[in-house]
Amino acid sequence: MRIARFALAGEISYGLVHGDGEDPADLTVATLVGHPLFDPTPTGDVLPLSSVRLLAPVQPINVVCIGKNYADHVAEMKDLTGGPVSEDPVVFLKPATSVVGPGDPVRLPRDSTRVDHEAELAVVIGKPARDLTPLTALDHVWGYTCANDVTARDHQKSDGQWTRGKGHDTFCPLGPWLETDFDVADAGVQCSVDGQLRQDGNTRDLIHDVPKVLAFITSFMTLLPGDVVLTGTPAGVGPLSAGSSVSVRVQGIGTLTNPVVSR
Repeated sequence: MRIARFALAGEISYGLVHGDGEDPADLTVATLVGHPLFDPTPTGDVLPLSSVRLLAPVQPINVVCIGKNYADHVAEMKDLTGGPVSEDPVVFLKPATSVVGPGDPVRLPRDSTRVDHEAELAVVIGKPARDLTPLTALDHVWGYTCANDVTARDHQKSDGQWTRGKGHDTFCPLGPWLETDFDVADAGVQCSVDGQLRQDGNTRDLIHDVPKVLAFITSFMTLLPGDVVLTGTPAGVGPLSAGSSVSVRVQGIGTLTNPVVSR
């Protein structure tokens, strides 16, 4: 099931996306009253998906991210992140104010000379989660979406920690919708810039798989409904420039595309 959050005529609504493929011209959205996590009611209205503006599918309180979770990306970033792969997942946060939706611009900070794309699978939490185990973790997942962990690489390097480099406004595009029926263990994760493929990985190559990641995070913090967990990026990260278009595709979910502009 695909769940979309969208704007139409100044109103924000949720709906169920129907149809095959990813082309909005071939898809419709059946609108809902209320939040889809809490007893939503169909309105009976069905709209062409192309007639609405898709928004980030969720508004998280917490955006929790996993770094150094693909061996090929660890290798390409060894001069920056250094050291061997950690026994436990490497965790950092992005602010909720970094979240934007499909088609929203990624804005390049004036004081950064290197901003990179990072294609990722995002996990969306469906109910309060604390002290999960790998066996129970996926029971607390609402669905999955595409994410771009946009990073000011020079800020990340100069600061020695990742908050500023990862936390700029617009640095967490999410979308295009939430997919509830998804094989988290084997899905392609790709990024293209202006139609050129740059990243091409698969979730089967995660160092720490999704159940382990969720169990580890919830061993020290509570995840709330709507919170988002970014699971790491494969090799091939690279710079973005104003005027480009960046697309993240996760096999079995869809494609998230954003323009890149100067601030």
